Amino acid sequence: MKQAHTQIQVATSGKGFYHFTRAVERWVAEQGISNGLLTVFVRHTSCSLVIQENADPDVTADLRDYFERLVPPNIKEYRHTAEGADDMTSHIKTTLTGVSTGIPVVGGKMELGTWQGLYLFEHRDVPHRRSVVLQLMGE
Repeated sequence: MKQAHTQIQVATSGKGFYHFTRAVERWVAEQGISNGLLTVFVRHTSCSLVIQENADPDVTADLRDYFERLVPPNIKEYRHTAEGADDMTSHIKTTLTGVSTGIPVVGGKMELGTWQGLYLFEHRDVPHRRSVVLQLMGE
């Protein structure tokens, strides 16, 4: 059993989806592990990871808009606003969508579906540099 680990950075410019599948594909291909499990984990509490359609940008735009309606910004009832009006709403969205995912690796490649891609879902209004941990275990 082999194991590999790295960290990549995803730069964001505010709320939205940031596709980073290609960076992960390149790293997986370099590891020499044919079959195993890739864990992808974002080290933040105000953004999340999702696997979503990567062909039509309307999908991620609709999802972004839906989450804005689901968890509206600037609600006065939140106690936690230490980092701004979008602080607590970002934590709620992260709780709903998650910070990690596991992806099978077969033949040295991630077993994503034809239209699936990895996205960092940024919930904050301002730009951030997000750290994403990759861990691959297999043979």
